[in-house]
Amino acid sequence: MGLLRFLPAPRRALILVATAFVMGLGFPRTDWEGVVWVALTPLIVEALRLPVRVAFGWGWLFGTVFYLVLLRWLDFTFNTYSSIPWPLTWGPTLALAGYCALYVAAFAAGISWLARRSIIWALCASPFLWVAGEWVRGHLFGGFPWGLLGYSQYLRLPVIQIAELGGVYAVSLLIVAVNAAITGCFVLAWRPALAGVALSGLLVGGTLAFGAWRLAAPAPPGEVNVAIMQPSIEQPLKFDPAFASTTMAIYLTLTSRAGAERPDLIVWPETAAPAPIRRDPELLRTLGALSGSLRVPLLVGSIDVDGSTPPKIRNSAFLLTERGIVGRYDKIKLVPFGEYVPLAGLIGFVRSWAEFIAELEPGSSASVFPGPPAPFGVVICYEGIFPELVREFVKGGARLIVNMTNDAWFGRTSGPWQHLAMYPFRAVEHRVAVVRAANTGVSAFIAPTGKIVRRIALYERTTAAERVPLRNGLTLYSRLGDWIAYLAIVVSGASLAARGWKRAA
Repeated sequence: MGLLRFLPAPRRALILVATAFVMGLGFPRTDWEGVVWVALTPLIVEALRLPVRVAFGWGWLFGTVFYLVLLRWLDFTFNTYSSIPWPLTWGPTLALAGYCALYVAAFAAGISWLARRSIIWALCASPFLWVAGEWVRGHLFGGFPWGLLGYSQYLRLPVIQIAELGGVYAVSLLIVAVNAAITGCFVLAWRPALAGVALSGLLVGGTLAFGAWRLAAPAPPGEVNVAIMQPSIEQPLKFDPAFASTTMAIYLTLTSRAGAERPDLIVWPETAAPAPIRRDPELLRTLGALSGSLRVPLLVGSIDVDGSTPPKIRNSAFLLTERGIVGRYDKIKLVPFGEYVPLAGLIGFVRSWAEFIAELEPGSSASVFPGPPAPFGVVICYEGIFPELVREFVKGGARLIVNMTNDAWFGRTSGPWQHLAMYPFRAVEHRVAVVRAANTGVSAFIAPTGKIVRRIALYERTTAAERVPLRNGLTLYSRLGDWIAYLAIVVSGASLAARGWKRAA
């Protein structure tokens, strides 16, 4: 059963930990994306030879190390903005990594279960088991689809073009299929191993051929000029009343500078306004007058407070012209333990641990702004990491996607870069341009091919403008959504059920 079977358990454990660690470096900012094509191989080899419970344990260890490396930037947030003393600040990160690792553990256990009947069967099912786990993790308990394996390839444009067909899950499926084929070279006779390599080679070759073809396609007709700003305001100062006038001066100066580019739209970051726009008539008049003088609409992120009792607070985006507010979108997907506390009746006490934990009200619909300058959708903060939500905007007629965010909570860590890495996939999935305005970075313009055309470095205070194409038509993913993930769930369920039925028989 491969070379690992001849190694003592401590050395096998060391290999698993090392490969999990390196796989975590396959994501920004290290971007060792090539390692993910082989990093799962030792885990699959071990899962094939071990009992189900033992395979589950090794899978959980592998996953915990992987997610600890991937999510290491969270320690900065807890260390800087919470009352938890270091090194206990690693506790929440370890808990989240341990939860995400359960899906890797289930993947390993599933392979072990199927391998008791047929190793080839287990290897063929492994890509579907992995993708099914990714999809469930992205939806269960509100979902946390961070670090999907496919996201590691965001810089490899020929590879990620298949996201137009099956989303980021199609790329994850391909990566695990290659890992399974490599595993086959260690555990199978040469004929079936060669067949596996040939099949994975066809998949990779077809992916690259499709990618080259789509990258050579002409850009869709129609474009608009969009300006963004990155004000680079430190998180402790954003809502400090003593700094409010300085904050507004920065935004007004940057807006005037951006207006000099004659854009069709100027985008501010998430929660940019230092006070709720609808509760500040003077601020509203100032922005309306500025929009009128520049002759360009402003898209402004702001906290919104309604007049109910008790008041409901929302994270919103407002479209303003000289006529005032002409459009609004309220954030739907709130950040758990950031904008709300899950199971607040049981664990609401955690609000006292950190200043970044709020209690916001989610929006109810994916409202598309009709324009000007053209129909566009806005995803606020990490909403853009949910593929199905962006799809709702596209299905609603959005021809451009705008992401406004505030990643200042994560400082100069890899967190903002990992966040950015997911948006090329949203662009490719729908062949839509993505415009990203971030408070401290990373702001960017992303083409429908997924290419990051322009980006602004972390903590650089500046503006940028680009002409971006407007979406024209629907892709297969736009029409069918996560069909690859649904197929993976069906194949995984059917394989496990068939294995159970044959065992009972």
